[in-house]
Amino acid sequence: MSGSGKGQEKSQGTSILILIENGFCVLSLAFLTLLPVSEAAARIFFKTGISGSSQVMIHLLLWVGMFSGMAATRNEEHLAIALVQYFSGEGIKRRLRIFVNLLSAFVVTVIAWTAPAFIRIGLSGRIIGFIPDRLFALIIPLGYGVIACRFARRTGLSGWKRVFPVLAILLGTLVSFPSIAKFIWEFDLPLWAYDLSDLFYLGALYLKVPVVIFLLLAALAGTPLFVIMGGLVLILLEAAGSQVDTVSTDIYSALTNDNIIAIPLFTLVGFFLSESKAGIRLVETFRSLFSWLPGGMIIATVIICAFFTSFTGASGVTILALGGILYSILSEHVKYPEKFSIGLLTSAGSVGLLFPPSLPLILVGAMAQLNVFHMFLGGLIPGIILVAAVIIFGIAASIKIKIPVEPFSLKRALRSLRGSALEIILPFFLVVSYFTGFLSLVEIGGVAVIYIFITEVLIHRDITLAQVPQVFLKSVPIIGGVLAILALSQSLSFYIVDTNAPMILADWMLETISSKFLFLLLLNLSLLVVGCLMDIFSAILIVLPLITPLGMAYGIDPVHLGIIFITNLEVGFLTPPVGLNLFLASYRFNKPFVDICRYVFPFLLIQLAVVLLVTYIPALSTFLTRFF
Repeated sequence: MSGSGKGQEKSQGTSILILIENGFCVLSLAFLTLLPVSEAAARIFFKTGISGSSQVMIHLLLWVGMFSGMAATRNEEHLAIALVQYFSGEGIKRRLRIFVNLLSAFVVTVIAWTAPAFIRIGLSGRIIGFIPDRLFALIIPLGYGVIACRFARRTGLSGWKRVFPVLAILLGTLVSFPSIAKFIWEFDLPLWAYDLSDLFYLGALYLKVPVVIFLLLAALAGTPLFVIMGGLVLILLEAAGSQVDTVSTDIYSALTNDNIIAIPLFTLVGFFLSESKAGIRLVETFRSLFSWLPGGMIIATVIICAFFTSFTGASGVTILALGGILYSILSEHVKYPEKFSIGLLTSAGSVGLLFPPSLPLILVGAMAQLNVFHMFLGGLIPGIILVAAVIIFGIAASIKIKIPVEPFSLKRALRSLRGSALEIILPFFLVVSYFTGFLSLVEIGGVAVIYIFITEVLIHRDITLAQVPQVFLKSVPIIGGVLAILALSQSLSFYIVDTNAPMILADWMLETISSKFLFLLLLNLSLLVVGCLMDIFSAILIVLPLITPLGMAYGIDPVHLGIIFITNLEVGFLTPPVGLNLFLASYRFNKPFVDICRYVFPFLLIQLAVVLLVTYIPALSTFLTRFF
């Protein structure tokens, strides 16, 4: 067979694998949507649930997490620190890309090899539906094995240099000897295997500090954060003489947690909204309702952005999905200055993160073991203040610029309301259903997906049935990126807690800084930096476990601390020099980065003032929780 024939055959095999992955992602997300809805229907109409549905759901989430992680690797969409964009020169970037992928292939290979021992020893063979739990768990080594191979292929090396990615995987297998030995012999290892395992322990003990420093530098070079976290927990566990196969135990535990099933469901809702014409209808509705007021389009813009961001959980999606149409209306039709319009749209992209069903609120509740209901309540007043502050500034600017108002038309308002009523009703329905206890958070997520599917596909027909799988697949990299970090953050968090590091840090802080107010100020500054460098999901999963004990030490209410955390990260997205939303706005509006920073600066000052209010007036976050 010719070389080209072999290449074509290989390409076809790869295409079939991708087709299988995509098909499973779509089907599993569809089942993950339908199961909680069916459970709610059976409970409401027949006064009984569906036997075993919760266990099936959480194990299906495990497969969704692993397959979406494989897809995120294939598309190079894993979450990473943004500093890599500052490296100049294509040669340097190419070398960094090779380095990042080689390191990732090595680390993920080690993670994959921790799973067989866990599956053999740690699982009982319990039946989930009609499938043993061990069969469900097989996706862990298979998924990470595929991810490792994909990182190896991403190096792009050819000729004799192909040996390097192969060596990375072989070296990862060699380093995994203690896990492989435990899988083969369980706890009855031969003497030579014990001796060899001790050598790995001694090596990790002496290399721990340089390896940790190396991994932190690798994170700055753009290595995916889940790889960095996996590498850190592996070297720290090995150096402590602990069993590294507990990494897979924690991955299994994290991805079979019913508290996080809502994450992929609400992500789906956000993508159905952004891929449809819902934004256009909402713009027309709020424009007809408010454009007769001074600054009416400012009110409409901020409310629409808050609505979208509360569902997507990612302010960047709002900027990319709605930036074009809102900019056109603000600058070309209403005649706001270009710099004001771009500054408003860039800053308004994040104002919805404090409103339910915001994914960051759900994640903070899950990570800090707080009632998500209380987190929703805690975010309402600060969220309203943030929205009101941006709107008031916009209205004042409108009056100063002398923006003309449009006459109010009842007929136009009613017509536009009729067009967007189904989207407007959605958040109110979700909030009432959850706050009354009528539906659980997971059931609300499933109902929301069904509702938005019917609205956008069957009623408005913005999305055809043939396009629905593509909407699902567009959400997969976000889901995969978040769940990949979540899986390994739990293992790292457990290690940190076991070492008592958070309490040691808290004691040191109390001895060094006695003032609660000074601590809060330092916390604000630190979180602004975190918000610059990380996306909000990574920051919550990595940084929050370290911050929580400090909050307890200074007597800060956990809900208040969670709201401080999210509010600071919101503003961090707008903080130069590396705020993520600044880069997205530069891309979306085709303007130089420095210009975007200047346009956003007045809005940044407003949001910083709100951060200080939220930080130093705890009642804003805790007042509503006292009534529930």
